[in-house]
Amino acid sequence: MSSFIPLEERPALPATRPGFALWQLGFRPFYLLASSFAALSIGLWALQFAGWLPRPYLQGPMWHAHEMLFGFTQAVIVGFLFTAGRNWSNRPTPTGLPLAALAALWVAGRILVLTPFGWAAALANTAFPLAAAIALAIPFIAARTRRNYFFVALLIVLAAAALLLHLAQLGVVDLPGWIGIQIALDVVLFIMAVMGGRVIPMFTNNGVPGAGATRHPTVERVALGALLALLAADALRLDAAPLAAVAALCALAHLARWLLWRPWKTRRAPIVWVLHAAYAWVPVHLAMRALAPFGWFAPSLATHALTAGAAAGLIIGMMTRTARGHTGRPLRADRTDVACYALVLGAALLRVLVPLAAPALTLHAVLCSAALWAGGFGLYAVHYWPILTRARLDGKPG
Repeated sequence: MSSFIPLEERPALPATRPGFALWQLGFRPFYLLASSFAALSIGLWALQFAGWLPRPYLQGPMWHAHEMLFGFTQAVIVGFLFTAGRNWSNRPTPTGLPLAALAALWVAGRILVLTPFGWAAALANTAFPLAAAIALAIPFIAARTRRNYFFVALLIVLAAAALLLHLAQLGVVDLPGWIGIQIALDVVLFIMAVMGGRVIPMFTNNGVPGAGATRHPTVERVALGALLALLAADALRLDAAPLAAVAALCALAHLARWLLWRPWKTRRAPIVWVLHAAYAWVPVHLAMRALAPFGWFAPSLATHALTAGAAAGLIIGMMTRTARGHTGRPLRADRTDVACYALVLGAALLRVLVPLAAPALTLHAVLCSAALWAGGFGLYAVHYWPILTRARLDGKPG
């Protein structure tokens, strides 16, 4: 049960010296890199989407998806797991030069995607999650925290998905690169579901006395098991009907799960309600996936319900909370944090609902959504730069 203790509430290790602290723990560089990249990449992609760039930034929607998954989202996942992994195992995760080297490898992947050096891009984008998996496996195996081994496996699956996409684009394998994207989306969804189930009910009860958020064992098993079934169905490229059935079951299970967390109790706690608001997009995404094959929704809208809605919302919520907790600051969202929440969640609403209701306004929706997204993550990067680069206020490590 120790793995369920929130990151910021775990006992601290011996005190550290003050000063420049960017390389003291994984969340610091990867949160800054991810938020800065999110603002820049989405801004450039929106300009390209509108035809306002003299030269393309990325070679089509697949590479936009690649950068959002294997760039932005994966950086946050690795930063979070390095931070959580230290607490779960009570063993060190990469700091200092090894952490800087991993960050440099991630940056190399972002740059090489823009170059003609396809094999080098494939190597960098496959090596990063593999290196992160090894770095995470070392403390987990040393501490025998077997219940968290699956995170190592999921990082390896992300590496395989990235490699598949690159090999398809290089003409080495005769498969559509979108399979790699879909597998990565399913893995990210599973990671979010696991971590959401671990922390959202706990944060709710800790931050809102009397909230009564609960977890039902049967609902948990069905919700997570159905996601694994969906991942398997996508990997096996099953037909639309069985895929839709699995997605529908997932949607019902995750809606029940979300309701058990009593989100309506969190209105006065922004640092908590942002997580509930984000997770609400999970059953929405799954319901849209179930209906998309029958022409009810465009598949891209279902995808953006997951990425712009659930993933981005959970990321901005967890990046503010864990950054505050691990730098010795109060676990209360300030006005800038709330502005970040509003901008990122507003971006999701525009990106999904406007094209759904008025397809003719899709371009306007994409541009406005991108402006809100870039504003939200850019504001986070600016606001948290001094926080993430300086030592904890309480002198503890991390």
